[in-house]
Parts: sequence; C-alpha cells; structure tokens
Amino acid sequence: MPSRQAAAVEASTSTPRATSRVPARCRTSSLVCKASNSANREVTLLDYGAGNVRSVRNAIKKLGYTIRDVEKPSDLASADKLVFPGVGSFGQAMKILTKKGLVGPLKDYIASGRPFLGICLGLQLLFEGSEESGGCEGLGVIPGAVTQFDTRLGLPVPHIGWNNIAPTRGSALLDGVGDRRVYYVHSYRSATPSPANSEWVLATTQYGGEFVAAVNRGSVSAVQFHPEKSGATGLDILAGFLHPKEAVAARQAAKEAASSPASPPSGPSGLARRVIACLDVRSNDQGDLVVTKGDQYDVREKDGGRDVRNLGKPVDLAARYFEEGADEVAFLNITGFRDCVMEDTPMLEVLRRASERVFVPLTAGGGGREGGEKGGRGERRSRHQTAESGADKVSIGSDAVDAAQAYYVRGGVADGSTAIEQISAVYGKQAVVVSIDPRRVYVTDPAAVPHTTVRTAKAGPHGEQYCWWQCTVKGGREGRDIGAVELAKAVEALGAGEILLNCIDNDGVGKGFDLELVDAVSRAVTIPVIASSGAGCPQHFSEVFHSTGAAAALAAGIFHRREVGIAEVKLHLREQNIPARL
Repeated sequence: MPSRQAAAVEASTSTPRATSRVPARCRTSSLVCKASNSANREVTLLDYGAGNVRSVRNAIKKLGYTIRDVEKPSDLASADKLVFPGVGSFGQAMKILTKKGLVGPLKDYIASGRPFLGICLGLQLLFEGSEESGGCEGLGVIPGAVTQFDTRLGLPVPHIGWNNIAPTRGSALLDGVGDRRVYYVHSYRSATPSPANSEWVLATTQYGGEFVAAVNRGSVSAVQFHPEKSGATGLDILAGFLHPKEAVAARQAAKEAASSPASPPSGPSGLARRVIACLDVRSNDQGDLVVTKGDQYDVREKDGGRDVRNLGKPVDLAARYFEEGADEVAFLNITGFRDCVMEDTPMLEVLRRASERVFVPLTAGGGGREGGEKGGRGERRSRHQTAESGADKVSIGSDAVDAAQAYYVRGGVADGSTAIEQISAVYGKQAVVVSIDPRRVYVTDPAAVPHTTVRTAKAGPHGEQYCWWQCTVKGGREGRDIGAVELAKAVEALGAGEILLNCIDNDGVGKGFDLELVDAVSRAVTIPVIASSGAGCPQHFSEVFHSTGAAAALAAGIFHRREVGIAEVKLHLREQNIPARL
C-alpha cells in the first residue's frame, strides 16, 4: 500500500479500547479467556472460495483458536475440528468441491465422528439435494431436500435478518442460548423437519413455514444461520462447538450473575425489523478517510474553509455501533463517484480491521465501477476482494441504473452481462444490494409520463397531486429517465437480493422517511427493501415499519452525533409491538 494510503488507514482506525457502555450481556470475554488459556487449540477451515470467510476466521480467533486451511484433500484426514462455512449457490459449491476432489474426503471426515460444524450452505450441502441451480445432488448425509421459499406468501425473499431459533432438544451448541435471535441470509431454506431426519434436527425457525435451523448428531453439527454474524449470541454458539463444556459453564455463570431487576419488553417473535447504521466514508482534504454526513449529499461545512465534515473514524464508529446493538453496518465510499475506485483506496483495509471488531453483517458500497470493467472480470475481482476483506454484501449504485436501462432496452431480457447477474450467480443474490438514489418529480397528469406514479398526500409546488421518483447517478448529480419503481423491478429480475432505498429530498432533513416512496417500491418487489434518508427520532422507524413493507431502516447522522441511540430505537420498536433484536 502506498505511504499516503497507509497513513490514511492509520488515521481512520485506532486500537480498540475498553468501554463501560457495553452491556454485560453483550460481552464474550469469559468465553474468550477460557479458550485462550488452553494450548494447542486448532481449527481446520474448509474454504472453497466463495463468500465472506474472513468473518468466520475472526470469530474463531476471537475465541482463542488458531486456523489451519484445507489446501488439499488429504488435509481433511488429519483435521481434529473442521468448520465448513458456505455462501453462494448450491450447484456452484458442489461443482467446486467435486473439482477439488473434496467430496469423498469430506464425507469420510463426517462419518469419522470428529467434530464438524457446517454454516449456512455448509448445512444445506449435507442434505440429499436442492431445488437451487436447476436441481442438483448434495452430500446425502441427512435425509431431505433444500427448497425455495414461497414468495406467494408475501414474505420478502431472500430471508435476511434476525430470526428466532426454537431448540427441539438439549445440546452444548445451543443450551443456554434459548430463543435469542440469530442472523439469516438465504433464498433457499434447509429441509423441513420429517420423521426421516428427526434424529438430526436440533432447532427450527419459522419463516413462511417451519424449516431446519440447526442439526446435530454425535459430533456433527450444522446451522442455517451465520453465528459469526450473530453478535454475542453467535459467538456463544461457536464456543459451544469449539469448547462445549466450558461454553455451557460460562453461560450458566453469566445467567446466575445477571442481576438486572428490570428486563426490556419481550416483544413479538419472528423476523426482526433491522436497524442499520450507515457510515458515509470519504477522503478529506488531508487524505484521511473520515465518516461524514451532509444535507442532500453536500458533506462540506457551510462556513469557514468548507472542510469535509468529520464525524469520526470509520473503524471506531463501526465498532461502537456493533456494541450498541446495530443489526448491520454499512460502509458507503462516497469518494467513489468521483472516479476513485474502491480497490485503489484504503477502504479494503478499513473493512479488514472493522471485521475484526464487528460481528454483524457488513455492507460495502461505492468506489465507482467495480474493478473498472463494466460487466467483466473487474466486478468479480472487486467483489472477491471486498468479500476477502470482510464484507458480506456489495452495494451497487450508478452501475445498477445503467444495467436496468439496458435491461429494458433489450425488452426485459437478462443477458448475464451485468455486475448484478455475475455476482449473484457466483455468490448468491443475497450478496448484492442495489442502492437507489431518487428524487421526487411532481406531475399533474399521471398519463403524461411513462413512469409509475402515486397520488401523493404532499402536493407539489404548483398543487400537483401526483409524483414519481427519478433515479440519479454520480451521487445525485445526474438524473436519468427511469423511475425508482421501474429500477427496483429490473434489478430484482437481474438477481439483486436487496434494495437500499434512499431519498435525496429527505436526506439530512430529519423529518422522517419518504413513506410513499418506500411503500411504492416495497409493493413492487418481493426482495427486502431498506428504507433510508430522513430518520430524526425513534418514531420515524416505527412509522416506516407500520406504514410500509420495509424490512429494515437505516440512519447515519443521528447515530453519529448521538442524537438518538440504537438501543433507544430498538426499545421503542418493542413498545410498538414491532419485532426487534435487543
């Protein structure tokens, strides 16, 4: 890394420091210390080259273990503890395992009775087959097949977010964890419980019906959720696999030590509405990466020397939000639309350092055209670099507008040329977030424009009763002739797994989300929609969840400036009977 970039990263990060603000229930120090005091703890990691394995590595290391990678099939024969994380498509994973000669040795390891933990796709591959990838065979260890969620039920798919687990029996993996929420991200669900696989089923989850959330038989365990992204609960579960007796004892001790007489409202069960902290990151005039925020995307101070507004260091702020209970953290490199691509900035190093301290999902976006090549190996290379650096999702902005317009020119036909299609094909649609930056356009007659319009309760400057939302690119500086609803439909068809819906008119205003915009887009698609721009108080979060189909809501400035706390938002949601993770 050039010296200027190295200096920027150092200025943007710092050594973790103790804080008294972290609730005791969020700490995992007892588990970490117990594991660290035992010598010769090694975990073998089967990384077949897809998804964010860095987070799994960091979680295992945090619990006091060293890691040995599987480099050849014979490495499985000498493993003592094997962790198999998987992200992406079922067919792609089986193809890679077969090509590398790992299928037979992996089955032999599982049959040997040595400790095994599969994560997400690492669980699904244990079943007999999957509907994904046109239908293909799995490892055949557990009876049953992986099936697609039924979108006709009206639930957003992929299943993204924090949901409850319901243990069916006792186990070191989950004992003491109870029904606390864990983080899911998948479009295909594990097999449903049946008499044929009943001896395997350890826990289930409800989402459009019941499906297998965790399995265990002897020393073989696997989970559909991501423990490495499930905060303190997930680290507890990983500890239950790595050192089960110590983990159960630590959980019991923590339970006995809990002395808080007032407990928060329990709230409804099921998929929680996510509260996401967003960090707009850019270089300031001195070359340091800083977290900033502005009004309608103007991030410079309004007086004096017009310096870039500096609200903190990216890694420190991300760690703070994790400690305060953020469900996800998003890094958006807003320097990117000025032709500073992400791989040429210190942002990747920021992601690496953040992933060592943040154990909830990380999204990375911005940085111009990924890799500098439209629709080619550049996007794949950039996505791989971003995932290797600790990001779980990549956010695509301006390129998505180009892709959607080209999609409609072709008559609504996907041709595989876009970053959305290529990334989702390899890593799964859950890895692709499309960021939409629209602004309101008022019209007197809906028939006068080819875009989806709504009758608005907020009349235009000349009394107009209808509006549509024009998509913009280059940080809102350039408008395109495509509406937000049309863009959302196109990117869903191309393979996006989630939409981050901004609103230039509301950005930085603090008067609430554009409910009409969020409602229109969430009704038009079946993938989850994240509401963004305008949050000023906890009530704005409950409003958007009550009034629209938003799966999550994002805020930046109010969290940076400590005007509103994340825990305050969560407690308000619970009081309003909205599912929320505390």
